[in-house]
Amino acid sequence: MQPLSVPTSGDIAVLTRLWETIEARRLSGDTTVSHSARLMARGTDKVAQKLGEEAVECVIEAIQGNRRGTVMESADLVYHLLVLWVDAGIRPEEVWSELERREGISGIAEKAARPKGIVRAADTTKLP
Repeated sequence: MQPLSVPTSGDIAVLTRLWETIEARRLSGDTTVSHSARLMARGTDKVAQKLGEEAVECVIEAIQGNRRGTVMESADLVYHLLVLWVDAGIRPEEVWSELERREGISGIAEKAARPKGIVRAADTTKLP
């Protein structure tokens, strides 16, 4: 795998700017001009549903081998993930900190270390 190069465009800081824009739209609450505000006004269930729909669309594009479609749906997915964060009161740096905490830890070891209560609380058998 090649290491990532320093971006000249497509800077990762766009995520912070996008989160800030979505948060500003939430605060304004103007559902007549803001898709973000309109989506959040419909409630957390709708925000989460939309994220799920975008995830499925991204998966479909990837399975079909449509690189451009996967890029476009990935952008939609990331946008809707940030809407979910704003709706839940989660700041990007909280997620970045969690990713940093996990850095260098095997995914298998990290999952094994999770408390089993998470599985019961989620009421699912899909988790390890």
